[in-house]
Amino acid sequence: VQLQASGGGLVQAGVSLRLSCGFSVYPFSRDAVGWFRQAPGKECEFLAAITWSRGTTYYQTPEKGRFTISRDKGKKTAYLQIDNLKAEDTAIYYCAAGVALSNVRSGYDLWGQGTQVTVSS
Repeated sequence: VQLQASGGGLVQAGVSLRLSCGFSVYPFSRDAVGWFRQAPGKECEFLAAITWSRGTTYYQTPEKGRFTISRDKGKKTAYLQIDNLKAEDTAIYYCAAGVALSNVRSGYDLWGQGTQVTVSS
């Protein structure tokens, strides 16, 4: 199973962006997809996760209002929409797959290459 994050770019503050995480094959053995980000000089931060099977979601509480995670099983793709982008959202965004919902990096054993999001103010 391989996964790839995409959809990043240079955007202005205040707009919305939807990131995609495409899987090469349906991840039958890994029910959870998580999104993380890492800003320059900062630690990797958990944002949200979702299960393929039931669509159960898990958000990092402070970000829940601006972040929406979803998945399309038929397209083998998970999404992270970010609304009202701010300069502090500038980071590399990663998606990862794991057996169950988790808010820590160690809970995911498959990682894709990240996608850069740069927000200009």
